[in-house]
Amino acid sequence: MAAAAPRGSLTLALKAENLRIGYDLPLSKAREWGLYISTSRGTTSIGIEEPALFAEPGIFIMRPDATLYYASVQTMPFARPHFDDLLGALDFALAKNYPARGEYVGAV
Repeated sequence: MAAAAPRGSLTLALKAENLRIGYDLPLSKAREWGLYISTSRGTTSIGIEEPALFAEPGIFIMRPDATLYYASVQTMPFARPHFDDLLGALDFALAKNYPARGEYVGAV
């Protein structure tokens, strides 16, 4: 995680005071996390000049022991998760002690 949002900003707006948000990762670290790297297409349809290279978005939710609980990695800037929906799903998962999926690492 390259940086964290200051306390009292986005995390409180989401009613998630203990949420840490990372952004501005070096591309090498973004690739280590499995994020896709894209090249610039110049100015976007909404008038933003893209950098020459940039990481596409990803969301990683970690357990207190720093193991992965949830991951969403995107290749496109469309259909990103809504944070209210994501937080509601996490509330449900915690209340029901719902396990993370994809944990099997044995032979197939």
